[in-house]
Amino acid sequence: MTRPRVVVVGSANMDLVATAPALPRPGETVLGTDFVTVPGGKGANQAIAAVRAGGDCAFLGAIGSDSFGVTLKARIGAAGVDASQVRVLYGASGVAVIVVDADGENTIVVTPGANGAFTGLTEPELITIRDADVLVAQLEIPVETVTEAALAARAAGTRVVLNAAPARQLPGELLDAVDLLVVNEVEAQELAGAGRDNPEALLRVAPRAVLTLGAGGAWYGDRDGTSVRVPGVPVETVDSTAAGDAFTGALAVAWGEGRELPDAVRWACAAGAACVRRLGASVSLPHRPDIEALYEAHFP
Repeated sequence: MTRPRVVVVGSANMDLVATAPALPRPGETVLGTDFVTVPGGKGANQAIAAVRAGGDCAFLGAIGSDSFGVTLKARIGAAGVDASQVRVLYGASGVAVIVVDADGENTIVVTPGANGAFTGLTEPELITIRDADVLVAQLEIPVETVTEAALAARAAGTRVVLNAAPARQLPGELLDAVDLLVVNEVEAQELAGAGRDNPEALLRVAPRAVLTLGAGGAWYGDRDGTSVRVPGVPVETVDSTAAGDAFTGALAVAWGEGRELPDAVRWACAAGAACVRRLGASVSLPHRPDIEALYEAHFP
């Protein structure tokens, strides 16, 4: 099978991850149990996820001139992602401060750093987008950059997958260029007033949509009348931080390989489940054999 060409336009962050028995409430200090520093960011995570799921992937984004930036670029490249066009901007890299509780739930605060200055796509970057089978983007970089990338992809016939996270309202110009929208319940409510009881509301803003439901699986629908509920894959959850990124990266690869989207969503659910079994965003992103094992066991 030909490896699909995926390009991810998005963020790269250094994740500072602490584990604790419970998430702190406002004004409360809790004693943690562990701490790790892990390269992350939705864009970088989804690029690594796509490679591990079986795709060829290029990452377009920006890092800072600090030590975090050096580590980020090295780790993204070491994962097999083409990081040759990653910009290095003077100043700080993006940072995410993450606390994970004993049940695998988390809270995350992101400071954009260089991600916030990733604007004005260059001609080589636009060529990379036009040459891809699938473009994947998120919203941790300026929405103007996401829109520019999506319009370039649409004009070239490259499929556009938008993971509309974090939650925000989006310009119509961007939504008109999206082929497949991927959101969780918070993002679905913000964007279209949709939820697990009315996921079809997402089809008012995109021709195809996926609503991820955590351990509850996912929903897929399109304007041709397809509406499919995909059950979750039961696993022991250690850290849910990058589960959505594993899902999105795997989904892009599966669609690029030519799978029908309902089946691609099932495969992506297996990827998300495989991810939550380990601590740390980029290190927990699953490889293809792990995805296949869960997929074959739960979706015969």
